[in-house]
Amino acid sequence: MMNNSDTIRFETRIPVREVMQSHPITIDVGETVARAAQAMCRNEVGSCIVLQNNLPTGIVTEEDINCKVVAKDLKPGEVHVSKIMSTPLITIGAEKLVGDAAGMMVKHRVRRLPVVEDQVVIGIVTVRDILTVAAEVNELLADLIEINREEEYAMGVCDRCGNLSDDLSRVDNLMLCPVCREEEQLL
Repeated sequence: MMNNSDTIRFETRIPVREVMQSHPITIDVGETVARAAQAMCRNEVGSCIVLQNNLPTGIVTEEDINCKVVAKDLKPGEVHVSKIMSTPLITIGAEKLVGDAAGMMVKHRVRRLPVVEDQVVIGIVTVRDILTVAAEVNELLADLIEINREEEYAMGVCDRCGNLSDDLSRVDNLMLCPVCREEEQLL
């Protein structure tokens, strides 16, 4: 059976490339907040990566728009993304591991990391992506642990017939007495 550190190590050895969303939404540094918001709505995402000369330079999120434009009653069509973007942009390489991404998110207090290869943005990984893969892996591990459990011999009440037995053994998640185990094999 695995201990907790094995489980954590297992789930974080997945490359970021495997969990990232490909083709993230990008916008040029000279565009307006209105254009960024339109792109986010059209693509149902919460951020735009800002490019300057086709290189990633910053990121604009829904929170940036709400706090830096809407809350100040500014006109989104008159504010450029360069004025509200978060910069410097914190990125991660595609071959880095999910554990590295999670560590960077915690360290830099960000929920999104653009994935960069040769200075080109090829994807984005979010906290939700990492939590989803962690939950899936943990579910698989729980299933693997369950099917790999050694036979248990115990005293108690048979889950099928209700009789007391000092020779119960697990069969398909039921604790069965010898008589019920024999019947199970005949089915």
